[in-house]
Amino acid sequence: MKFFIDTANLAQIKELNDLGILDGVTTNPSLMAKEGIRGEENITKHYKTISDLVKGDVSAEVISTDFDGIIAEGQKLAKINPNIIVKVPMIKEGVKAMKWFTDHNIATNCTLVFSAGQAILAAKAGAKYVSPFIGRIDDSNWDGVQLVEQIANIYAIQGYETQILAASIRSALHIVQCAEAGADVVTSPLEPILGLLKHPLTDIGLAKFLADAKGAK
Repeated sequence: MKFFIDTANLAQIKELNDLGILDGVTTNPSLMAKEGIRGEENITKHYKTISDLVKGDVSAEVISTDFDGIIAEGQKLAKINPNIIVKVPMIKEGVKAMKWFTDHNIATNCTLVFSAGQAILAAKAGAKYVSPFIGRIDDSNWDGVQLVEQIANIYAIQGYETQILAASIRSALHIVQCAEAGADVVTSPLEPILGLLKHPLTDIGLAKFLADAKGAK
């Protein structure tokens, strides 16, 4: 399973990249705004900086909701760098646009997916990634991880090549559960990923090893 970081913060991207486990980045105008990056020109420059820094795929989101607008924005984003993936919302015009992008060799990430039916449409349109929002589904009293498992089962039966990119990750446990459920990728804030490092028995064991080593000198 690949690890993407969901942020526009360059320091966090570099931290995970230096750890050696970063496979890509997802970001959007909202995350850009959190970093004080606003305006089309500045956002484009930041996408360029991120996609130069990371070897893997970098999802860049359109904000248009009409077909022509999505196409125009997506073409601009795709020209930034070869590893840019155009992130398109799961709406009727978005599905139509994803098929257009597929036919023109522009890779897409279908975002805001909350059902297996939506995931099927994304795969039919040729999306490279489909992004079910795990945490938001949990917030609505449904099981987000179960949806990942359902999509993975459908894709395996139907032979769809679209990769499941589990998004809206809230915890390290979410990451483990998504791996078990068959997600191809998780995109997460930095903290849940670093949370995978932590276990109290590791701390206890390391403290004992260090104490024993000190006593042996």
